[in-house]
Amino acid sequence: MVNEPPASKRIKYLSTAQVAEILGISRIAVFKRIRSGKLPATKVGRAYLIDARDVIVAPRELPPEEKARIKNAVERVIKEYGETLKKLGRE
Repeated sequence: MVNEPPASKRIKYLSTAQVAEILGISRIAVFKRIRSGKLPATKVGRAYLIDARDVIVAPRELPPEEKARIKNAVERVIKEYGETLKKLGRE
């Protein structure tokens, strides 16, 4: 009998297709992230296996509209609450 770790301790691996679906990107984009080193993966034969924990922390590219919306929100907060934020930063 082989001693296996409990299910909660086992590493779950995902295929490139599963990662693409989770991240909402194409499989080609997943391969590009693997090749660039942004997404760690293990090659098994012709396939790649990706640790599920790495998918959760993999960076997601934001569309330019969303980046602009976030930037505007941050600038508005700084403009309205700048002095308060400075005082809080000193505490």
